[in-house]
Amino acid sequence: MTTAAHFTAALRDRQRLIGYWSLLDSPVAAERLARLGYDYLAFDAQHGLFGYQGLLNNLIATDTRGSTAVGVVRVEANDPTYIGRALDAGAAAVIVPLVDTAQDAADAVAAVRYPPHGRRSYGPMRAQLRIGPDPADTHEQTAVLAMIETADGLANVAEICTVPGLDGIYVGPSDLRLALGGRTSKDPDVAEEFERALTRVRVAAEAAGIAAGIHNGDGASAARRLAEGFTFASVAADVVHLQQVATAHLDDARKGCGA
Repeated sequence: MTTAAHFTAALRDRQRLIGYWSLLDSPVAAERLARLGYDYLAFDAQHGLFGYQGLLNNLIATDTRGSTAVGVVRVEANDPTYIGRALDAGAAAVIVPLVDTAQDAADAVAAVRYPPHGRRSYGPMRAQLRIGPDPADTHEQTAVLAMIETADGLANVAEICTVPGLDGIYVGPSDLRLALGGRTSKDPDVAEEFERALTRVRVAAEAAGIAAGIHNGDGASAARRLAEGFTFASVAADVVHLQQVATAHLDDARKGCGA
């Protein structure tokens, strides 16, 4: 079973990691996904369908026998309460949305670290069974990732990447494309500007020696981004893939019966 310490060390070493993104509160699905070979399962508390109990249950399910993955949480907001609860529940890393400035990133780092290095309140509850529990060990075994998904975040990405204690950045492509003037989250009219933005993000992370990740709709897209220089990539997402596969089977069934 992959441990938080192993995952975090690989992330900080800029090794290639591949994760799966979950929006659905289904611990049984998480238990199955955790055994497939992914390096992490990311549970989306910002846009996903998770309450706190659901988040806790899915993190527990990720630690199933035979799991290759650790649990990661995209928290609701850059807030010490949300970040602390995700970590207390056993997340190996948090992805913090809407980071616009170096100060935002520094605030996120502080929420992950215990005093005197930060302001996380001590109460690791479930986390102490697998991470830490001593503060120094916890700091070695947990990671904080800042999302680059706004115009300000892109403009300040070089400064964000050099914030002490930040382990990596993570591109939210839908919001970033909208921030660049896209009419939709997939608007092809801003494709060139979007690709330039991704290059800027990758270069900034590499220069700072931190991890660079990105959200992807499928495995082929994830492979492309990793080949370009991103160090970790998420394949998203369970609810979308469920609909895609179910639709494909329905189409095949209708063809088979002449419908």
